[in-house]
Amino acid sequence: MDFLLIITILIVIFALAFDFINGFHDTANSIATSVSTKALTPRRAIILAAVMNFIGALTFTGVAKTITSGIADPFQLQNGLAVILAALISAIFWNLLTWYYGIPSSSSHAIIGSITGAVIASSGFEAIQYSGFLKILQALILSPIIAFVVGFLFYALIRVVFRNKNLAKTNKQFRRVQILTAALQSYTHGTNDAQKAMGIITMALIAANLHETTDIPFWVQLSCAAAMGLGTSVGGWRIIKTVGGKIMKIRPVNGVAADLTGAAVIFGATFIHLPVSTTHVISSSILGVGASHRRKGVNWGVAKRMLITWVITLPITATIAAITYFVMSLFM
Repeated sequence: MDFLLIITILIVIFALAFDFINGFHDTANSIATSVSTKALTPRRAIILAAVMNFIGALTFTGVAKTITSGIADPFQLQNGLAVILAALISAIFWNLLTWYYGIPSSSSHAIIGSITGAVIASSGFEAIQYSGFLKILQALILSPIIAFVVGFLFYALIRVVFRNKNLAKTNKQFRRVQILTAALQSYTHGTNDAQKAMGIITMALIAANLHETTDIPFWVQLSCAAAMGLGTSVGGWRIIKTVGGKIMKIRPVNGVAADLTGAAVIFGATFIHLPVSTTHVISSSILGVGASHRRKGVNWGVAKRMLITWVITLPITATIAAITYFVMSLFM
């Protein structure tokens, strides 16, 4: 079998593994609030999230195209297969490390940082398409800020609307609504996160001269959707614990506000074909809602730890990918 074909197959396997890990790594974000408030049992929440992630992943491909050609030109990429494989190894390593320690880090930051580091190691800084890269970076930076502000304002509005309602009855009603908001948030997660692996596989197919456009083949879309759905079904209990309880004590009304905020911001990014971190967006939504509810009720220590992880993910994964590329280039 041709060496390039073997490497391409290996990349597809690693990309699907990344999608699978992304599923159980980031699923926690979309269902954590509903599990925390007991709107859904963990088992039902994970099944719901797996199905909705799968459906969401089959719906759009715009973000995948941005990943394929936004950071570097796949048609001009030097030693492209080695670059992509190094990026995947770096992103998978970081995802597993942060999952193990229960830190809700960003799979999006991990893969984008990894691709950038591997491209620079291969072809230098001039190989980066800065217009596309900066657009992606802006989306990653601004989306959690937007989520925090929208979450704060949306919960403030809910408090005004329901200020004269019986708290116990209101919470019961919102607990039912949370089933729908958890489903919506899982769907939007699939529309954005699963596409990152689709873009990487398409990038590899172009580098191996097996594909001639940035259009996403249907088999790639279907396999990535399945990998994301299967990964989701595994769950991510360590991160559910952090997002669902350690940031703040979540009540059903808080959960609904955070879920709707997160879903709106993520879907807005998907609509304009930009990858964002569902981890950042959902966690920031919860922080915004918590600050609006009662500022002292938010565990800002956990929030600070999460923020540090968010900031360091890009440079660390870029460095790991660059080192991995240099090691691989000795043998490829």
